[in-house]
Amino acid sequence: AFMQASWDVEEVQAKGIQHLASFVKDKSAFPYLLKCTEVITFAMKAHVTSLKLQLDGCTLLLEILSQALEQGVVMALDERVASSLLATVRKHSGNEELLSLLCTLLMMVSASEVTAENLRKVGIIPDLLSILRRFLPHEEICFSCCGVLWSLAVSENNKDQAVLESAVPVTCAVLQKHVQKGAVAESACSALWALSLQGCLTDSDYESTTALLLEALRMNPERSMLMKNGCLALASFLRVSEIAALTFITDSTGSGIELIKDVHHLHLDDPGVVGAVCLLMKEMAQYDEVVLDMLSQKMDKLLSEIKIQFPFS
Repeated sequence: AFMQASWDVEEVQAKGIQHLASFVKDKSAFPYLLKCTEVITFAMKAHVTSLKLQLDGCTLLLEILSQALEQGVVMALDERVASSLLATVRKHSGNEELLSLLCTLLMMVSASEVTAENLRKVGIIPDLLSILRRFLPHEEICFSCCGVLWSLAVSENNKDQAVLESAVPVTCAVLQKHVQKGAVAESACSALWALSLQGCLTDSDYESTTALLLEALRMNPERSMLMKNGCLALASFLRVSEIAALTFITDSTGSGIELIKDVHHLHLDDPGVVGAVCLLMKEMAQYDEVVLDMLSQKMDKLLSEIKIQFPFS
């Protein structure tokens, strides 16, 4: 009420945020803090030019949302709150420290379908792409932005086709830049999978993007989520593109079939990864040239092993 009585007075809003921040460590105050997220974002929007207030507000929101996630509470932010956060993104699009916090915040909240829909409605995707282009070397920002893209692109009722198509080259640039950085590569691979499911890739994308995904799988063999989503992305490529299939078996660094055998060997107890490998093999089997390679490399034996290991799946 103290903050709501004086929206236009920056000092009041700053003191209000500081006062709320003093309760963060008090677990009993959490339910009350959860109800204050709207007030905090409106204070940030009312004084969007104040960098300090944006940093303090964003830090407090991250604290609250982190606690919410720990307790299994998924925060759904309405369109007005999404709009407030977007105003901050646009006003401070060159501030690395604030964007790093904001993008982490956006990734956390975009896990909620309601919030993802509201972020889409307010038009945040072009802003995310601008941030990625501007801060391509920044691991944390790239990791978070690709995480948000994954959440926004995965929706089945997407009306942002043209905008999402423009996300493909940017996401590929992130993967190319950070292919050896497991967490970022995983986030970018997941975003590419979601973009592929939405039909955002064109014929001219498949050769280079297939080679890039194969490289990401080779560079990060221990990351099961990357293996799973990377194989699912490749499967979605091969489902619609013979160019992707031929690239898969003739890649200059080595055959994708050998790589898939290695992925299975490393993650043979992980049903998520094994399921993704099976789906990829199903898509591979529609191309005669690929089938010949599969037989020559004894992939039928691998399938038999999987059937024995997961007889009821």
